[in-house]
Amino acid sequence: MNYPNRRQALWTVPAALAGTPLIAAAADTPVARENRLPGTTDWQLTYVKFDGKEKYRSRLIEGYCSRTSVRPGQTITFQVSTEPAGRCTLEIFRMGYYQGTGARRMTTLGPFDTVTQPTPARDPRRLRDCAWKPSFSLEIPASWPSGVYLGKLSSDKHRFQSYVTFIVVEDRKCDLLFQCSTNTWQAYNKWPLADSLYDNDHPSKKPLVSGVRVSFNRPYARYPQVVDHSLSLGTGEFLLWEFPFAHWLESQGYDACYCANEDVHTGGADFIARAKGFLSVGHDEYWTRKQYDACLEAVKRGVNFGFFSGNSVCFVVDDSVPRELERVGRYGGIRPGEEQYMEDLPVQAPSEALLMGAQTVSPFNGSGDWVCVKPEHWLFAGTGMAKGDRIPGLVGWEFHGDPAPIPGLEVVAKGTTINSGNQPSHYEATIYPGPKGNTVFNASTIFWAMGLSNPPGHILPFVHDGRPHGPDPRVQRITANVLKRWLGG
Repeated sequence: MNYPNRRQALWTVPAALAGTPLIAAAADTPVARENRLPGTTDWQLTYVKFDGKEKYRSRLIEGYCSRTSVRPGQTITFQVSTEPAGRCTLEIFRMGYYQGTGARRMTTLGPFDTVTQPTPARDPRRLRDCAWKPSFSLEIPASWPSGVYLGKLSSDKHRFQSYVTFIVVEDRKCDLLFQCSTNTWQAYNKWPLADSLYDNDHPSKKPLVSGVRVSFNRPYARYPQVVDHSLSLGTGEFLLWEFPFAHWLESQGYDACYCANEDVHTGGADFIARAKGFLSVGHDEYWTRKQYDACLEAVKRGVNFGFFSGNSVCFVVDDSVPRELERVGRYGGIRPGEEQYMEDLPVQAPSEALLMGAQTVSPFNGSGDWVCVKPEHWLFAGTGMAKGDRIPGLVGWEFHGDPAPIPGLEVVAKGTTINSGNQPSHYEATIYPGPKGNTVFNASTIFWAMGLSNPPGHILPFVHDGRPHGPDPRVQRITANVLKRWLGG
């Protein structure tokens, strides 16, 4: 294997540091105390069977939650369908680090009687709203900390399993607020057959149009692109793109709370401003205008922002009907080169770059290396990186570039990407100062989390002829440097 220089050769040696704290203040946070409790790998699905024609779903056992997020003391119901009817149990796990196991078992519900519930027909806007009868319910205990919770469904009639997913939200002050990309999870959800925001009857045949709606009142199908992973059944995109970040974050003991996109929409800047830093992780494509405005206001108030994500804040969604979404606009308008994919997006909104520092570029799919261009920046302290050093495969499958003319903005990494059609594109990772000593960092890749940890059950993607390599000490150190600056360490 050939390396451009000795430094890169040294850093290319695999080195997963998850569980080795990079910060000094991790000793006694609520997250650190939680993760000292016993964990288990039993949260993983063992037996999964998908349908033949409706290949992304499992009629044998599937379900959804009445709420995307829930607070302690509130009640959540679980709508479950099994084929055949029978008895079902639900094991609930909080996802985190837990000595590397990935989760803690919180409780087991059931067994409860379940029936085969109907598959709803599409309405004129292709909406599938299940409106299933509740199977069982749970009042969230006051002792359950904020986090992403998976419920593993099992039936007494066969061995097959699936998940339901919800987020427990706390309103306390915290260091970091981790926003899960729940709108995007649902936008890509094909359950039961071809019923995502990308499946439409528009005469143009373009995938990115308005007039299509999706409902949260349905199970999450297996994620249909980039990585074909049975473990994604029932979890949206959390296990694929967000869990490695949460797993590493909790291994380090950072004081983090979790929320859904809708919590930012309803809570506004006040909900965000109780935290020192805000995290957008993975694939965070669909935002309401209220989300955007709330985050921009929070930046003005001095909250730090990290977009450890790609294709973020790209489309405006209308959620005027509870638990439904429709794509209605493109932040900043449709750019040259995007017309071949987009049409009939009438709602106008500011460019996402004015918040993030950079924006989705076209072509917006591809893969590439994350290349350092400003090694003297504090971001790279302790990484040993020199100008031109690269982290292989870390950029993909979507990314940001074309930096905004924000005073003080710096480009810290940049390079080219190539997609499967051999079309080149580009990305720029940026950082800019906020008005009160805060910073906004844009890592410019969906795959950033995969450079942090490789939790149980995780599979690295291969897309557009490229792939990330997994945990890398440079990605871990850069992330720790950002968080240290935010937290005043």
